Amino acid sequence: MEMNNNDVFKKLRVALQLRDDQIVEILELVDFRISKAELGAFFRNADHPNFMECGDQVLRNFLNGLVIHLRGTKENPTNAMDIIEKNRAAIKQNAQNNDRPAAAPYDKPKKPAGKKPPMKGPPQRPKKPEPIVEKVKFNNGKLKKK
Repeated sequence: MEMNNNDVFKKLRVALQLRDDQIVEILELVDFRISKAELGAFFRNADHPNFMECGDQVLRNFLNGLVIHLRGTKENPTNAMDIIEKNRAAIKQNAQNNDRPAAAPYDKPKKPAGKKPPMKGPPQRPKKPEPIVEKVKFNNGKLKKK
């Protein structure tokens, strides 16, 4: 069984517990810009209509950015395990604080809990206007009034 770039990208994402926004930031470290939607296409199943093959350039830039993200630069080196532990702690803290992920911008804000005004009675429905023309029933082509 052969692994392609998409498989390598998926395995690194899972192993390092990276979210899409973190991957976008890592790619920006090497001046490679990509949207979350394009990134999501790499992680889809191969039979999905929006699946995209991950090219060599994308994977190469991700790996170069990952080196900078984990090791830091020559002038400002960092310890890779500190970064990984920080990511794990952030994931655990997010899971403890929220049972569900943070609200998306398209979620409606929740109304504050309070008393609802009392209902004044059953809702009034508008009366149907009386028909102008009387009902006529057609039966086998013969006109019959009801």
